[in-house]
Amino acid sequence: MSEETYDVIIVGSGPAGLTAALYASRHNNKTLVLEGNKVGGKALEAHWVENYPGFPDGISGPDLMKLMEEQATKFGAEIKQETVIGISDLGDLKMLSTRSGGFYQAKSLIIATGVSRKSLSVKGEGEFKGRGVSYCGVCDGPFFRDKTVAVVGGGHEAVHDIEVLSETSNKVYAIPGKKGFSEEYPEIEYLRKDPKIEFVEGVNITEIGGEDFVEYVKLDDGQEIKLDGVFIILEHVSTSGILTDAGVSTDAGGCILSDKDQKTNVNGIFAAGDCCCKGLQIVTATGMGASAALNAMKYVKQLARK
Repeated sequence: MSEETYDVIIVGSGPAGLTAALYASRHNNKTLVLEGNKVGGKALEAHWVENYPGFPDGISGPDLMKLMEEQATKFGAEIKQETVIGISDLGDLKMLSTRSGGFYQAKSLIIATGVSRKSLSVKGEGEFKGRGVSYCGVCDGPFFRDKTVAVVGGGHEAVHDIEVLSETSNKVYAIPGKKGFSEEYPEIEYLRKDPKIEFVEGVNITEIGGEDFVEYVKLDDGQEIKLDGVFIILEHVSTSGILTDAGVSTDAGGCILSDKDQKTNVNGIFAAGDCCCKGLQIVTATGMGASAALNAMKYVKQLARK
């Protein structure tokens, strides 16, 4: 067991986690970030980011996250490559266990584990990631201005991205898959009237292909559709399973429930970023990370007054 007690431990090192680490450490809170994978999270997959304030010419996801990491560690935040497998609420202290056998304790805890999307798991998806395959219409839609794209998925986010992409693309193929749309979304009937949107239903994609960039998709009914980009907007896979023992509430999809101050239902545990399923943008994640850190610091001060 670690003999040290941290003021703030942050689980996850994406935009939310690193922002929280920056805010907490800059105010002299003993701060630790635990990350089981690469520092930077899903933002590392962003080939080019044009909508993050302060970078008018854009910046790559890896470069942006490297700057965030440097800024957080500059003020004393520690970052350790450890996978958290358990969280326990001990009242005034939170205990974390890791896969390597480590134990850490903190006065406050910020969960910033993000989410992962289900993949199509078809030929070409991994090969063309960042070269025509995207997982966020709001993020990458402007790169496909006046081009032809497909949106794959039948949930609310897919419906939203069909509409978003239709504003800038020449043509949008809506491909919900054989299961169709998960609900009767009222927007769909409106979107069916848009001449730029074509619904291709009752089929699944079997292949994404091209040379240097995406050029087509193949469907299981033999069709081949020529296009420039594929937006895969399937349901999220929560990364918050470690919260069960701590009693942190989530919704049916595994999204952590938090209030406007990023507080969860457990005193001293906060959540920020994509694991809250709000916004799913780098800029919204950083805002939540800042809010979580500010309120975690306030909570730590309240503990000291007991």
